[in-house]
Amino acid sequence: MKGLDTRYFFPVVLQAVPSDDFKIYAYFNDGSVRCFDVKPLIKPGTVFEPLGDIDVFKSKLTVLNGTAAWDMGGGRDEYNCVDIDPETIFSYSESDDPLCA
Repeated sequence: MKGLDTRYFFPVVLQAVPSDDFKIYAYFNDGSVRCFDVKPLIKPGTVFEPLGDIDVFKSKLTVLNGTAAWDMGGGRDEYNCVDIDPETIFSYSESDDPLCA
């Protein structure tokens, strides 16, 4: 959204869609879609390591607490998830909506 006053706006992820190449498309409360590449975060010994399995990456992705998260325990427990700050995702450029392709 052009002209959005970020002093008063807090980005909230409403929907997250995974891709086959470790990217997520995040749909925000301002109507924008942002593409975030998770692959650089997937490193051995980090909380992101389990996401290196594409099946885990895609099947565990959800929205928790207004951001993209991977529900590692399956109980939608905010303390047993891996998430990315919504402001980090929102800082990326807007993307075309992959669901409209």
